[in-house]
Amino acid sequence: MRQASKFLMKKIVILGSGGNCIDILDTLLDINDAQGEKVYDCAGFLDDRPDRMGLSFHGVNVLGPLEKASELSDCSFVFGIGSTANFWRRHEIFARTGIPQERLETVIHPTASVSRMSQIGIGTIVLQHVTVNSNARVGKQVYILPNTVISHDDVIGDFSCIAGSAYLSGNVHIGRGCYIGAGASIREGIKIGDNCLIGMGSVVLKDVPWNSIVVGNPARFLRHTQENETE
Repeated sequence: MRQASKFLMKKIVILGSGGNCIDILDTLLDINDAQGEKVYDCAGFLDDRPDRMGLSFHGVNVLGPLEKASELSDCSFVFGIGSTANFWRRHEIFARTGIPQERLETVIHPTASVSRMSQIGIGTIVLQHVTVNSNARVGKQVYILPNTVISHDDVIGDFSCIAGSAYLSGNVHIGRGCYIGAGASIREGIKIGDNCLIGMGSVVLKDVPWNSIVVGNPARFLRHTQENETE
């Protein structure tokens, strides 16, 4: 007799269809492989970009614009939109979908090391070989790319993106809607305000005020976040 499945398969729709979203699809497939059964069935992508309509990525179709989410009553969602061009607007983009947060799926790659003494918010995505240490608190709809280290007692605000191989020392506080660039390092105890961008490879040694872009080693102020940039 076939053994009953440990899991109830979930139908997932990914919001967005860019590179981050393909990584999410790959992670869902890796979870299926690790569990030895189909935990997730990715039903499609939603994307507002006209050039994406009707396309297929690795056998998964773009079903239509984000507003179509309101018509899909039988699935959960993963929010994968976020780049240096629109990171501070992720909450606005998600709000336009009208999706209640309880329909978001939290996705953690099988190779990630997440402390049982940490907290991961709903809708957060944790990719390959990420480390989240004890007493870290990661907010809602945070996107953490591969090989990143979130150290003890760190706090990551909702809707932030942490790019690959970033290193956050202990007791770092990242605000809401921030983007931490690939390979950035943040000294222990640093506080970064809302809507900030930390440039790729930057070394942050002092607090960063809200709505700031900082770059370099040591990181220095470049300009304020431009809210009139295109999505």
